[in-house]
Formats: sequence, C-alpha cells, structure tokens
Amino acid sequence: MIHTPQSPLRGIVFKCLSVMIFTIMASIVKATSQDGLGIPPGQQVFFRSFFAIPVILVWLAWRHELRTGLKTFRPMGHFYRGIIGTAAMGFGFWGLALLPFPEVTAIGYAAPLLVVIFAAMFLGENVRLFRLSMVALGLIGVIIVLSPRITTGADLGYKESLGAMVTLAGATCAALAQIFVRKLVQEERTSAIVFWFSVTSTILGLLTLPFGWVMPDLKTGLLLVLTGLLGGLGQIMLTSAYRYADASLVAPFEYVSMLLALAIGWFIFGEAPTLVMLLGASLVIIAGILIIWRERQLGLERNRQRKAMTPQG
Repeated sequence: MIHTPQSPLRGIVFKCLSVMIFTIMASIVKATSQDGLGIPPGQQVFFRSFFAIPVILVWLAWRHELRTGLKTFRPMGHFYRGIIGTAAMGFGFWGLALLPFPEVTAIGYAAPLLVVIFAAMFLGENVRLFRLSMVALGLIGVIIVLSPRITTGADLGYKESLGAMVTLAGATCAALAQIFVRKLVQEERTSAIVFWFSVTSTILGLLTLPFGWVMPDLKTGLLLVLTGLLGGLGQIMLTSAYRYADASLVAPFEYVSMLLALAIGWFIFGEAPTLVMLLGASLVIIAGILIIWRERQLGLERNRQRKAMTPQG
C-alpha cells in the first residue's frame, strides 16, 4: 500500500477543487436539460459516466495502479452500489431540470444527514443524542426548503412539486449509496469503487436509450462529453483530498458548493434565491458542520485514550 504523507492544506485545496468541478459539471447538466435542448436524465447519466472512465484510467496509469487498482473481490457489491448510485445521479439530474440550481444544491445536503440515520439502521452504528439532534435540525432545514414546493395552493406548479420530490429521492439514494460504499471500502480499493461505479452507471444509462434519447447538436454533444471529463476529474480531486487529510477536516468545505450554486444560479440561469430557501439551507449547513465538528472531537478523544493505554518505553 502506498503511504501518502498528510498535508492538510493540500487536502483542503483538493476538496475545494472537487467541489468547484462538480458544481460546474452540475450547471452544465442543467444547461443541457433546459428548453430547446431537453437532454433526458438517462442520457446525461450515460455521458457523465462513460467519459469519466478514460480520465480515471489515465489517473490510475499515472499512479502505476492500473493493474491492481481495478481488482475486485465483491463484484455484486459494486453492482448493487452502482444501481442505487445511478438512481441518485438520475434523480439529481432530473431535479436540476425542474428546480433552481441553488435549491437543488440545498436539498442535496440532506444526503449526509440521512447517512447518519441509515448507518444506524443498516450498519448498527451507535448514534449519540447530539448527532440525532443535529440530524433533526438539518432535516427541518430541508423541510423548510421543500415547503414552498409541497404545500397546496393555486400558484404551486406540477413541475416544481415533481422537482422537489425527485431531488429528495436523489439525496435519499445518495445516502444509501454511501452505506454500500462504507461496506465496500472494508475490502476494496477506492479506485476500484470509483471505476466499477462508472462502468455500472454507463451500462444503466445506456439502457434508457429506448425511452427517448435526443440527438444533440455539436455544441450540446461537447457539453455532455465535458460533464464526463469533469466528473472523472472531480472524483480524482475528491479522492486526493481524502488521501492527504482527514475526512473530518475537509468535509465541511463541501458547503462551498452553496456559494458557487448561488452565483451560478444568479448570473447564468437568472435564478434569484428566496429567503425561505436561504433559511432552510443555512440550517442544513449548520447541522452538517456541527456533526462533522463533533465527530472530529470524538476522534481526537479516542486517539488520546489509545495513546494513554499504549505501554510506554
């Protein structure tokens, strides 16, 4: 196994780069789903996944891990993770076509909160009162963001209601996918998990061809290819971030995506954020950061206890 020296600053930089790349990728997905282009989510999933594969392979070759990095001992685990992960991607892309960009980003923050619940349900992880309280606070924030889309009223559109539901479904599937990943990392390399997910989602995306793909023009086709290249590059940046620094240190920088989403929504798509959306997103972000902070404190405490129990001399 390759030992990588810790470099917190480098880890933070890689994390911020990954957030920026994934946010730009999502904005391109949204642009290709707008009226006049109307690329369906399944087709977007195919391009996002297929054109990420060459980027991942080049990265593995550069690291001299091409031979060992793709070996797997749990092919069915990758398959199941691929199904739920592809569903998360498809629902997320669909939501981008129906809702403002910052709103989709805010609802997506429900995923790490739901991971806490699913980890307790399916992995038997011990969830303390503090984490449960913060999850409740975050989910209240999600409900606030969703509230204008799910309440009844004459001004409520079917498109917005559907967008809220599919985006929340995407966040739920993303959280479930993380549970599969937590099981896989016990036996599988990160590179194998990333690669075989791209393969599985490529195949599943291709299977949506009979349900109505659109022949893109040259510009749209290039944008679709770019989503795959950016997706692969973003995954490399994310993997590198966790290689150089602890997850508890770099994870809070995920919320930089809200600032980017607000800027892109405002300047590119002309989407002004509402006060309700900003309030709900703020609660979700606060809850997420407090959970990460608390877990970091507990981790430091466990390390001190282990050092204290280690025989000296």
